[in-house]
Amino acid sequence: MSKSSVTLRFLAAPTDIIMAGSHGVGGGRLLEWIDKAAYACAVQWSGTYCVTAYVGHIHFTRPIKSGDMVEVRSRIAMTGRSSMHIVNEVLSADPREGVFTRACDCLVIFVAKDPGSGKPVTVPKYEPSSEEGRRVHDAAESRIELRKAIEEEMEKQTYDGPSEAPRLINRFLARPTDVNWGGKVHGGSAMEWIDEAGTACTMEWSGEHTVAVYAGGIRFYRPISIGDLIEVDARLMRTDARSMQTSVHVRAGDPKGGRDALQTAIHATVTYIGMDIDGNPLPARQFNPRTVEDKRLAEHANTLRELRAQYSPLPLVSRSGYQQVD
Repeated sequence: MSKSSVTLRFLAAPTDIIMAGSHGVGGGRLLEWIDKAAYACAVQWSGTYCVTAYVGHIHFTRPIKSGDMVEVRSRIAMTGRSSMHIVNEVLSADPREGVFTRACDCLVIFVAKDPGSGKPVTVPKYEPSSEEGRRVHDAAESRIELRKAIEEEMEKQTYDGPSEAPRLINRFLARPTDVNWGGKVHGGSAMEWIDEAGTACTMEWSGEHTVAVYAGGIRFYRPISIGDLIEVDARLMRTDARSMQTSVHVRAGDPKGGRDALQTAIHATVTYIGMDIDGNPLPARQFNPRTVEDKRLAEHANTLRELRAQYSPLPLVSRSGYQQVD
């Protein structure tokens, strides 16, 4: 392990399969693993407490089964003044065969904070020293403008008008077991909440088992504390032939202030597909927006897809090859 990278390796447990009849570990649990590995990488590089700021361009390419050997690789791609752009790969293998193949990859941005004041602090500058390091640096840099465009588009949207869209809201209190080493709710825990709400919303709409296939633009606005009232609000925005695009807001605040006092802590968009009993994709039940807000949000979902096609960022990781278990 170098100072600029971290690799975690462990077995996927039966408790990581959160839904009966599922073909593998849920997208939320994968995001939790990624966030923990990326956090360790960020803290190791910066030497201080760090918080998740953004997670983007996450493709879930294949399921991970209970009992699989899982490897999560995180490495610094580039740094800003207080930020660290970290490339993450999740691979898995049947331990009896020992051949790792990729299940997911994404970019996570962490910001270094002073543990006392909570203000951003300067991090050491990362200078890639190899051809592969420079390739990864360029790929991360190519995503900056896309990320800004996605954030601007997401911030323009409102979600308070009349709507007929399928929607599901979960409310609960943040537990001590949800927090990280800095005393705030771990970003990975929050991303698991997002996937649980999105999965439930799309399953209720489709009447089928659904799985996340893509997540993008997960923006973290403010920390969540132990005991906060949490509201996870998932809404269907758009359907295609197979996919269902959702918008998920996580709001949080002191429960004594009531639901009206909750503030947006995280905003994400996640795409799901239905699966049959054999794990094959199913046609999506179509949602036809009729209200002004539902039509606008459907167009918003389409704009996000067009932005990703327009910017065409460089791939973060190499797509070739396999790795044997050591």
